[in-house]
Amino acid sequence: MKWEGNRESDNVDGRRGDDGAGGGGGFGLGGRSVGIGTIVLALVGSYVLGVNPMQLLNMLSGGGGTVVQQQPRPQVQPTVDDPMKKFVRTVLADTEDTWGTLFQQHQRTYVRPKLTLFSGAIQTGGCGVGRSAMGPFYCPADQRIYLDTGFFQLMQQRFHVDGQFAEAYVIAHEVGHHVQNLMGISANVDAARRTASETQANALSVRLELQADCFAGVWAYHANQQRQILEQGDVDKALSAASAIGDDALQRQARGQVVPDSFTHGTSEQRVRWFTRGINSGKVSQCNTFKASQL
Repeated sequence: MKWEGNRESDNVDGRRGDDGAGGGGGFGLGGRSVGIGTIVLALVGSYVLGVNPMQLLNMLSGGGGTVVQQQPRPQVQPTVDDPMKKFVRTVLADTEDTWGTLFQQHQRTYVRPKLTLFSGAIQTGGCGVGRSAMGPFYCPADQRIYLDTGFFQLMQQRFHVDGQFAEAYVIAHEVGHHVQNLMGISANVDAARRTASETQANALSVRLELQADCFAGVWAYHANQQRQILEQGDVDKALSAASAIGDDALQRQARGQVVPDSFTHGTSEQRVRWFTRGINSGKVSQCNTFKASQL
């Protein structure tokens, strides 16, 4: 991925984790925040926090449970010159430029999200406590993306997914949730989930997540058209990331069986399909997962 020398966003900051924050599970899509978070439920939760993976699987399927943090990781504050932070700033700036233009074409103003790098755990501005085991996530309440500083390394170690464009896809997916928030889609889904059954609520969450994947593809299409960011193999790596974090793949790895009614992010095939749809078309109109008869 070609990104060096491009504009960097001023909307990235870093905070130390707060190991004294209260426990609890991951964020629910219908409650406060949405994101790629549950991709690290059992596999990554056990690795990062020493958590019993079955506790996290219970939360994925809609159950309760308290996560016991056994061995917190050292808190590492990213520095201004940190290459990873520079990369994140550049990717976020690219999404700002892309979505700013797309919103302007429809006589709307794109409000740029903030992005906070953290390690361990962090108190958000309206979405409770975020933890490393949740992975990156977006909080609509403060219009901020939260990204654990060790997540990209974790992608390589646990899912064997590497490449900077795969990492950019993760950021663009969370920005996709911000776009949904600005468009009022997230609020409509939250309202519908409150009166839906658990199975219906999960199905709505799947459509929300797949649309964010499609929006990530839309960003990639326009970023490459305008700034030629893609190199050979980049798209394949992003598709590998999308495939690795499908609900079916994660559940099969964690407990040897798949429970479709508990899916909240979509299958590997679905995630690949919708990201591909976005990057091939570059059109927001092609990302209406809520009208799609087949995901």
